[in-house]
Amino acid sequence: HSRQGSTDEHERRLLNRVVDRDQLAFEQLFIAYHPRLQRFVVRMVKHHWLADELLNDVMLVVWKSAKTFAGRSRVSTWIFGVAYRVALKRLRKRRLRALFVHNDLAIEQASHDGGYGMDEQREWLRRGFDHLSPQQRAVVELSYYSGYGYSEIANILGCPENTVKTRMFHARRKLKLVLPKLEREKDLRGRRSHE
Repeated sequence: HSRQGSTDEHERRLLNRVVDRDQLAFEQLFIAYHPRLQRFVVRMVKHHWLADELLNDVMLVVWKSAKTFAGRSRVSTWIFGVAYRVALKRLRKRRLRALFVHNDLAIEQASHDGGYGMDEQREWLRRGFDHLSPQQRAVVELSYYSGYGYSEIANILGCPENTVKTRMFHARRKLKLVLPKLEREKDLRGRRSHE
């Protein structure tokens, strides 16, 4: 946890320099956040071309709004919150269906192999996540892939912690219903192709 603390202190110093329009500090933040933010945004919007564009929008907001960081959360929580709001706004604006492309999500039904190879399992999960709302996918993504706790996710998404818990509950419940159906469909397709 002390490493997290020292990372946050370093990022707070960088953000303070960004407030003073220090481009080198901004570049350091951009380099530090680019891989994590890109993963997060791609999983929200699915399209790499759109994710790259959104990433620039997110960092532009960070550049312009650094002075609004109040210091009540970690810098990473604030930046991911910016990314979430920018991506959600774009999804609403373009009416794109948001998807997370999950590589290896370890939750309940999703964690069992069911006879799938890795590529098949990824596709199975991706199709399962098609059934979740962007808000539910964001909660699952931030929890399982980014390792945030419910209180941090609540800060990022700008909603009460109980809302985060409710979204996670509904996401899990929906996946428990949908994933077995998708597995049966896959098995049926597999049998037909062998006939």
